[in-house]
Amino acid sequence: MSNKSAIYLLFTSNIISGFAQGISMIAIPWYFVEIADKPQVFVHSYFFITFLTLFWGLYAGTLIDRYSRKKIFILTNLICGIIIGLISFYGFQNLHLKDFLVILVFGLTIFNYNIHYPNLYAFVQEITEKKDYGRLNSYIEVQGQATSIFAGAIAAILLTGTKNNILEIAGIKIELPFNIHAWEIYEIFLMDSITYLLVIILFSLIKYKSLFKNEVHLGSLYLRLQQGFIYLVQNKHIFLFGVISYVLFAFTLVEIHIILPSYVDHFLKMEGNVYASAEIYYSIGAILSGFLILKIFKNLNLVMSVILLFLLVSISLYLMTFYNLLWIFFLGNLVIGITNAGVRILRTTYLFNNVPNNLIGRTNSVFGTINIFMRMALIGMLSLTFFQVESNIRFAYMMGCILLLFSVIVLIKYYKYILSKSSSYF
Repeated sequence: MSNKSAIYLLFTSNIISGFAQGISMIAIPWYFVEIADKPQVFVHSYFFITFLTLFWGLYAGTLIDRYSRKKIFILTNLICGIIIGLISFYGFQNLHLKDFLVILVFGLTIFNYNIHYPNLYAFVQEITEKKDYGRLNSYIEVQGQATSIFAGAIAAILLTGTKNNILEIAGIKIELPFNIHAWEIYEIFLMDSITYLLVIILFSLIKYKSLFKNEVHLGSLYLRLQQGFIYLVQNKHIFLFGVISYVLFAFTLVEIHIILPSYVDHFLKMEGNVYASAEIYYSIGAILSGFLILKIFKNLNLVMSVILLFLLVSISLYLMTFYNLLWIFFLGNLVIGITNAGVRILRTTYLFNNVPNNLIGRTNSVFGTINIFMRMALIGMLSLTFFQVESNIRFAYMMGCILLLFSVIVLIKYYKYILSKSSSYF
């Protein structure tokens, strides 16, 4: 494998940053649902942030295709680390954070995600050989979700602390010789900001040799974006599969940030440790998917594999809608982890094999833009009063089930067309 040391450093830095970011992104939605008791404020803020990412995501793709991906990592982590560190300092000084500052951290992290992961995948494609694409995409999924398990476990502790020396994680009670006090949100942000700065050091140590000699497009932003759109218009099978395979990812993001905390609080009537533990089960599922997905579906083509994963998660969402049982809740999150990660691995590997490296950032920006519209539509529906009444948030899972079944119908309709036009299924 080429550029081994660069890949190891890249993965290590991704683990460190993913840990603290994961805790913050678990803590913030729960903060607004349970501590601040302002779930609608968070829903409306999330809608606005998602709308802004529409423009940022498009621009981020052009940056990824034009500038050094290593330098992009360093600059984005420096900006996030400084701003979140200052917000944390303000919290320590006042022993409190205003809602808009907590939202600012959430928005900043979302904006970072929108350039970090496309940049990560583009960088991996740039420094690895084609034969290693599938394996490395699986490794990225495994290491990212292993980090999320740890983040979910720590978040479960930090959000609610312990009572009578009893720690509850993932439905399991553990007796400790001491009590742990819940952390304030600004204390969590301090840990987050420190990891950004640690990651900068690791990125600065990365040395690599690019395996591609790509033409760098130096035209205007509009021209460079247009080239990404033109490529997908000329390759409709890539566009079609890319859009449909992103549906589960769109629903999962909304589920994690909006549906899940309200579902735990209003339907299950559980505390923060159960909410954070859902991330653990989700991550376990994603890790299993990272290790096994390519092996399980090695004798099936990519489109059929995605169809089967969509059907599996649809069943789980249906059960979560109507059954107030903790084991179904945890099992459902396990399945969401398996299927979302599995589809992401299959989709990314497909795009690596079918899209040139000098266009990967912009084509991902196109898919990301469409994905943002999907999320905005979902968030808009969830802002309706109906979902805020009693336990009606559970019907959001049925909405996801219907959306995925519709996606299955579309994939079945265009099944032969996608296969006939693709240069590689895996």
